[in-house]
Amino acid sequence: MPPLPAPDPATLAHSEKTAGLIQRDIEANDGWIPFSRFMELALYAPGLGYYSAGMNKFGSSGDFVTAPEISALFGRSLARQAAQILTETRGDILETGAGLGRLAFDLLTELGQLDQLPKRYFILEISADLRQRQQRLLAPFAPRVTWLDALPASFSGLILGNEVLDAMPVDLVAWREDGVYQRGVTWENGEFQWHERKLASGELFDHAVKLTLPPGIVSEIGLAARGFIASLAGMLEKGVILMLDYGFGQSEYYHPQRETGTLMCHYRHHAHDDPFTLPGLQDITAHVDFTAIAEAGLSHGLDLLGYTNQAYFLLNCGITDLLARASPEQTNTYLPLAAQAQKLLNPAEMGELFKAIALGKGMDVPLIGFARGDKSRML
Repeated sequence: MPPLPAPDPATLAHSEKTAGLIQRDIEANDGWIPFSRFMELALYAPGLGYYSAGMNKFGSSGDFVTAPEISALFGRSLARQAAQILTETRGDILETGAGLGRLAFDLLTELGQLDQLPKRYFILEISADLRQRQQRLLAPFAPRVTWLDALPASFSGLILGNEVLDAMPVDLVAWREDGVYQRGVTWENGEFQWHERKLASGELFDHAVKLTLPPGIVSEIGLAARGFIASLAGMLEKGVILMLDYGFGQSEYYHPQRETGTLMCHYRHHAHDDPFTLPGLQDITAHVDFTAIAEAGLSHGLDLLGYTNQAYFLLNCGITDLLARASPEQTNTYLPLAAQAQKLLNPAEMGELFKAIALGKGMDVPLIGFARGDKSRML
């Protein structure tokens, strides 16, 4: 692995505190924790985890850039789909994991122009730091925007998540000659180390054996993401769950050529595959198994309303019409927007790897975001 940028002393001390917390958790659990627990603590431990501590994560000065930070065209296009759902349900919008609040801002701005503003825009955000940043940005829309600490008991309208599922803890499973093993973490000789334990029963074992992969494969199974969709299904009375993220259908996700899985870490725009480096300072993600997401929804009473790549979804939602609002003759405005649209749509950038999936209840009309390019057959 190439060397990463060195953190300053205060930031390094923060990482050492996070590592100490994880180490104590390992010791309290007889010297071993599943990787999903390591990932949960590294990302979400109160005050120390990557997403719960107050460090810059998004944009050019952070660790990665998401679509809403690339261009307002993303949220403004998505507003067309949101408007259709709001019209059908007469409900509200609930965004989970809203980042810096950029998507909410662009979405509400465009919905205002379409005269389709929801009565309420809820944001479920566990990070106190990100919540404060969102509140500052979304001040023009107060008091329409409300922040939640937990999911509501019931909801109608649009539930939205952009790059939420990829940040949920995953279990690592190794397929060996004598069975399937769960990869876990120990603390030995002053460092975190991998240690595998054989699986013989349980939910993780059941999912692993169904995949029937050849020995030598190591990959992820996202039980937390499945559970999250089940929770959303339980509270949704009428409306749509729309998730946008990077990932594949199951046959592509677990292709034998992807023998080391998809686990990836991001630190100051450097990507690598060592989750034990600088805990609390780096993002740890895995691609989304969209087949598992669809199955979780279907098994909890939802309908699959569409699955396509980001390029088709944004084109169906009118991104080219939005781009056409800017005159090509005004090059200072048009050329940056065109470059942003290219990044969102190009298959070599975000257009193909990123997908949109819609699960719903009580929806009787086809969603405009999936009018062309449906890829449900690939789930």
